[in-house]
Amino acid sequence: MHKKLAEILIDTFGVSENDINEAQRVNNASGSGRLGETLVAQNIVTETRLLKALSLQYDIPLWLELPLDNSGIDFTQQIPIQFLKKYIMVPLISDRPVDDGSQESVENRQHPYTVVAVNDPACIHPLDDLIRIMKLKTFKIVLSTKQAILSAINISYDLGRDSAEQLVQDMEENGSSIISEIEETADLLDDTSDAPIIKLANHIISQSVKARASDIHIEPYQDSFKVRYRVDGILYDLLSPPKWIQPALISRIKVMAKMNIAEKRLPQDGRFDVKIGDQDIDVRVSTVPTSFGERVVLRLLNKTGSIITLTDLGLAADRLDLLEDLVRSPNGIILMTGPTGSGKTTTLYAILSSINTPSINIITIEDPVEYQIKGISQIQINTKIDLTFARGLRSIVRQDPDVILVGEVRDQETAEIAVQSALTGHLVFSTLHTNDSATAITRLVDIGVEPFLISSAVLAVVAQRLIRVLCTDCKLPYTPDDTTLTSFGIIPDQIQGAVFYKANGCENCFQTGYRGRNGIFEIMSLSSGLKSLILQTFDSNRIKQEALNQNMITLRQDGTRKVLNGSTTMEEVLRVTQK
Repeated sequence: MHKKLAEILIDTFGVSENDINEAQRVNNASGSGRLGETLVAQNIVTETRLLKALSLQYDIPLWLELPLDNSGIDFTQQIPIQFLKKYIMVPLISDRPVDDGSQESVENRQHPYTVVAVNDPACIHPLDDLIRIMKLKTFKIVLSTKQAILSAINISYDLGRDSAEQLVQDMEENGSSIISEIEETADLLDDTSDAPIIKLANHIISQSVKARASDIHIEPYQDSFKVRYRVDGILYDLLSPPKWIQPALISRIKVMAKMNIAEKRLPQDGRFDVKIGDQDIDVRVSTVPTSFGERVVLRLLNKTGSIITLTDLGLAADRLDLLEDLVRSPNGIILMTGPTGSGKTTTLYAILSSINTPSINIITIEDPVEYQIKGISQIQINTKIDLTFARGLRSIVRQDPDVILVGEVRDQETAEIAVQSALTGHLVFSTLHTNDSATAITRLVDIGVEPFLISSAVLAVVAQRLIRVLCTDCKLPYTPDDTTLTSFGIIPDQIQGAVFYKANGCENCFQTGYRGRNGIFEIMSLSSGLKSLILQTFDSNRIKQEALNQNMITLRQDGTRKVLNGSTTMEEVLRVTQK
């Protein structure tokens, strides 16, 4: 006779009778819930410990890790994903032995077989339904955690979806397109709509997220249109559907973003949120009219990932120490420069997170607010109601801030208020669109800021680029020739003990040879010598030469460091630093 769960928890896992009695009292009072769930909710036992107890009670093996290769089983067309998520169970193929001492268990050591992972072994009727629908003759039941089962469900349905090419082919065979104005479901993997255009739009977004894409481009041409996505800063072709699918796909995306699908002559902006498995994605949509139809760009922002820290940016130890000293200054301006998509905002968020303490008041004004940071007041500019950077910054100064972040210095008014804020005891961070750190000074003068104000207020200018990092699974060592090294600026003394690598390509990096990106930085700290020079001239070449004389490390030199430590290639550094 099986022991009761309460007895097992008390005898084997050291749970007190008082805790058991209290949990049972809560169950009786609410009239719902199970003893194990209540104990987990009250943090008396962990889910893993509860599952170990249930494993002893029901004599069912516990698998904390589940096999995710379902190539031998196809249940995604038979079982709705909502059913499996509701009852937290999933059928899987495994070659791991479930050793219960039987002859069948011994035979299963040599052959893949079906297991059904469940979280609640008492959930009998849904399990029977699953077995009946799938017509399973032989199978094993195992216990697993909710997270492991839900992850297996999401992965199975993602892999089980039709390819983009197959979806387009189905649409061609049907000869029709369906545009639905229904609200987007909570999880794209849950969307069971049969409308081909909805399935195609969902698939494009989910595949782009899976490939770690930052943008999706839908580009119309005279006789065709192309879908591309940007991964690690590089655009790759995803799909080239027939031209007639173009208006239906664009209309579907505009419906999701709550944009006016009838207006095709004016640029529009919109946004929507989607959930893909356990990832929350914020999608920003921009359309512009072209000669051959509307061009659409979707910017994907994964809100699930945490904000990176200063140590994650890729700064060398000496550069990191310099930056940490600068960001702890009591007042002044620190400017981040670089082209669009060079990681300036991410770096600024990492800086704010590093100095974010209850003792200081941090306020930002941004366009748009990309990440929500706890403990920081963030303002979204809105040009429709005349909430501009300048107007918002003027109001922020009256909010007793210690640190101010201005998303971008775009005009003279914003620049002047930022400078005045720095001179009156605030630490100000902002961005500029210039190619290097020295040019930022010239740009400020061009906007209309007086040189003596720049020399008084600006602490440092940090230029930044993003370079792709070599895939650790497939990078190949090689020996570059002397001509290549010389043209890159590497002298023989620098290569002692260094190993050079080149990109190769594998499944893990989608055959690109690179996986992820890292920053290279040029930090120009305004010393007394530079400040004196700025009062005399704002020629960027002379300013840069003076900074180099004071041992400033350029973007190319910082990139060279990363080549020598084996994290990237010379070709990648040249791509982002050559003029």
